[in-house]
Amino acid sequence: MIEPKKANSEETVLIGIITQNQNEEQAKEYLDELEFLTITAGGISVKRFTQKLDFPNPKTFIGTGKLEEVKNYMEEHHIESAIFDDELSAGQLRNIEKVLNCKVLDRTNLILDIFARRAQTSYARTQVELAQCQYLLPRLTRLWTHLERQKGGIGLRGPGETEIETDRRIIRDKITLLKKKLKIIDKQMAVQRKNRGKMVRVALVGYTNVGKSTLMNVVSKSDVFAENKLFATLDTTVRKVVIKNIPFLLTDTVGFIRKLPTQLVESFKSTLDEVREADLLLHIVDISHPNFEDHIDSVNKILGEIKSADKPTIMVFNKIDAYQHQTIDEDDLVTEKSKIHYTLAEWEKTWMNKLDNNCLFISALNKENFESFKKKVFEEVKKIHITRFPYNDFLYEEYTEEK
Repeated sequence: MIEPKKANSEETVLIGIITQNQNEEQAKEYLDELEFLTITAGGISVKRFTQKLDFPNPKTFIGTGKLEEVKNYMEEHHIESAIFDDELSAGQLRNIEKVLNCKVLDRTNLILDIFARRAQTSYARTQVELAQCQYLLPRLTRLWTHLERQKGGIGLRGPGETEIETDRRIIRDKITLLKKKLKIIDKQMAVQRKNRGKMVRVALVGYTNVGKSTLMNVVSKSDVFAENKLFATLDTTVRKVVIKNIPFLLTDTVGFIRKLPTQLVESFKSTLDEVREADLLLHIVDISHPNFEDHIDSVNKILGEIKSADKPTIMVFNKIDAYQHQTIDEDDLVTEKSKIHYTLAEWEKTWMNKLDNNCLFISALNKENFESFKKKVFEEVKKIHITRFPYNDFLYEEYTEEK
């Protein structure tokens, strides 16, 4: 759904492809997400273009005919930005810019821009700056297209090359400097984690915009920034929480997303260390999103990449207040019941069976089923806590609902 146009919104067109690995439904879902990213970055999508291809065109990502169609539309409607749903190579970016003669972004560049806007602390800004430099380095040539007009020849070789190589050297030096800076901060954060002692660590993980920060605020009675936009939270927040008599540390982490740029995974290594060192994960899922199962798979994939997939996990299905399902008329004998017709009770039964009852259905916003949530977390934290502090028997009384 496109938001109403704002006076300062930058108009864009979105471009994606349908391939053997990405069918039409998936392409639409990715473009919906790309549109949400665009809105988060302060833009507005006015048109989408998709094309069926066996694989992306190595020169221009989409076919030259489709690219000409995009160009004509942009010129006719005076649009100056085009955003592609996949990461473009330096050559593709350069070739597309020559044809469209406008600002061209890809999904990675857009996410990096949002991260740059959202970074609040010096650490987060350093992480984002490193990711931007790593993204920019192989694409520097596109910044110097004006030098292509210079004719080569004796005594004239080099002005363009010299400019580009100078800039590459500056970028490489900056990357080295930023990595050193992050190493120092990583050591400091590792010491901080060590100083937290033996307290049980619980980390909130999940897709972006599923309500992790809202839940963090409710559980810890804090005021972590929460907003209905992608990547509202970049900085890791740790709060001490007590349920009954058992204290533990609760960590809010950066949200994951499909096609997450590899530069960001590397740059946010220390943030992900909070997940790696957690004793218990609360995997938060937006049950109201039509493709929440894809989101679960994406998060599990990243957890696997950072070697955290085997940790004890509670699946927390959030936003039950916003969940809607499609109903089938009793007289309708044609429509086959599918997942879009599941009621919350059916989803609950399905996932309870899948996860041996290790999941919850809540609304963090309205605090629905919040006591069940606290009871479940208490039970799981207690299992870990009792192995570290076996003599604190008084802590381990059964959870009773607090009045």
